[in-house]
Amino acid sequence: MAKVLVPLADGFEEIEAVSIIDILRRGGVEVTTASLNQSESVHGSNGITVLANTLIKYVSSNEFDMMVLPGGIPGAENLRDNDKVQELIKEFKKDKLVGAICAAPIALYGAGVLKGEDYTCYPGYEKVIKDANFKEGAKVVESENILTSRGPGTAMCFALEIVKKLVGVETYEQLKAGLLADFC
Repeated sequence: MAKVLVPLADGFEEIEAVSIIDILRRGGVEVTTASLNQSESVHGSNGITVLANTLIKYVSSNEFDMMVLPGGIPGAENLRDNDKVQELIKEFKKDKLVGAICAAPIALYGAGVLKGEDYTCYPGYEKVIKDANFKEGAKVVESENILTSRGPGTAMCFALEIVKKLVGVETYEQLKAGLLADFC
């Protein structure tokens, strides 16, 4: 069974985080959420509080196949500014998968892993990210072992693409049909 880490920082975008977690779990992926705080309690950008499974300080990249970063402000900035998250991004980029949605590609950029890669992000954040190839209008972009997406409206499509990558086309198609996600 594939295992995915989803770090949660205060100010995360709830639609993105919950969609990713839910759809991956529906696809049979084991998802672990990790709080950047000193407790498991993490506050979203729209006032929703969630309890993470663990704290980021206890996480090892060896336990997972992929790390997926939800966006949101200041969540994405908190991911970018967290030393442990930056270390994990670099480790995952070596031989695993990394995903980021909305503003979270700034955390990938901060770790130096987007250089020369194709990507997409929430409109306006492409101005912050240099030395990478922004793909305007794309819902999901895959470049080497990095997957990126635009924002809350593309979260379901992003999560489905991750399921396709980790579990396979058959599960992807079943989930897509069951979720009525013909727009992906």
